[in-house]
Amino acid sequence: MSNTETHPEERICESGPPTAPARDGARPRFTEGLSDGVSALEGRSGPVELLEPRRVPLGGPRAMTVKRTLPQRARSLIGAWCFLDFYGPDDVSATGGMAVPRHPHTGLATVSWLFTGQVDHIDSAGNWATVRPGEVNLMNAGTGITHSEFSSADTAVLHGAQLWYAFPDHARFTPPSLESHRPEPVTGDGYTARVFLGSLLGHTSPVRTHIPLTGVELRLQPGAVLQVTVPAGHEHGLLRVTGDVSLDGVPIPEDHLGYVGTGRDRITITAGAQPVTALLIGGEPLNEQIVMWWNFVGRSHEEIVAWRAAYQSEMGFEAPAPGSPLAGSGTRAAQPDGGAALGAPVSGERLARLLDDAYDDGRPFPQFGDFPPGQPAPIPAPPLPTSRMKPRANPPSR
Repeated sequence: MSNTETHPEERICESGPPTAPARDGARPRFTEGLSDGVSALEGRSGPVELLEPRRVPLGGPRAMTVKRTLPQRARSLIGAWCFLDFYGPDDVSATGGMAVPRHPHTGLATVSWLFTGQVDHIDSAGNWATVRPGEVNLMNAGTGITHSEFSSADTAVLHGAQLWYAFPDHARFTPPSLESHRPEPVTGDGYTARVFLGSLLGHTSPVRTHIPLTGVELRLQPGAVLQVTVPAGHEHGLLRVTGDVSLDGVPIPEDHLGYVGTGRDRITITAGAQPVTALLIGGEPLNEQIVMWWNFVGRSHEEIVAWRAAYQSEMGFEAPAPGSPLAGSGTRAAQPDGGAALGAPVSGERLARLLDDAYDDGRPFPQFGDFPPGQPAPIPAPPLPTSRMKPRANPPSR
């Protein structure tokens, strides 16, 4: 899924230092360090932050709207998780469902999880896949990838989530790839869980993540109480999908994401009077500063600028920047092709002549791959911000 904001902020994100949770038994509302849709209540084992979603349309006025709980100004990361869009249940006949043409990603993995409906995926690493309920699709963007996502023709109602997590520095330039996995249900007293990433409740997903992470779908019967043993060095978020649910004794409002920090080895999830569906995410704090803009996760403003320029020129939206094989400078094999007309992505014979070339800084060409013919036109990148954002750290992990 693409971030469809027309003027996305450049966010410099980093994890806050872990601290021991408060245990005074009171339930005040915390405000220090929290702003813009983030509040907190005292739970059984310390504060529980409540992250309010903001609504973002995926296109025009009748388009499907997603509810975005990450990133927030006051909390950019949960572990390495840096983005969470939740959508539906959406009547595809009224909104057109998901219709996201070709767009880029770098330095992150996208994680798609559906409750209802299907989404067809195509990417520039040569993968074609259909995302189905109960099956995780993890796309490793690595050095650079483009992909498209469209509701399948037989989908009437679409309901699901897409999450991104930032790769640690040592793994962020891995080759792009796609991995799918259908986890077996884990059942217990009043609950069913599907562990699609990481380890929980005695079950471990085989999907490789490059950093310790957790991703689990939880379904609880009315009144069920689930106590989950978790690593004390991890932080966690619980997304309320359906039903009334509490995290460590704090009710989570509709469509909100509840957050608990490091320092606790058990969390308690309690269902209300109706059946509950929720997503539990978590992980070891990234402890690296990242720069996040549009669909890119890098380590510096300069990386973001270079990646945007590469995408725009490879898609035919802008003239190539110096250092690009498309510029046809020096003794490059691409020189006879320099100055080719804009308006279409690089492909076919023109692309074949440039495949052994590279950008001046060593990035492979094309950074954002090739795409099958006959697909909708790609999405252009938004304009870059006119000024850099100052570093914005997470508040301490309470």
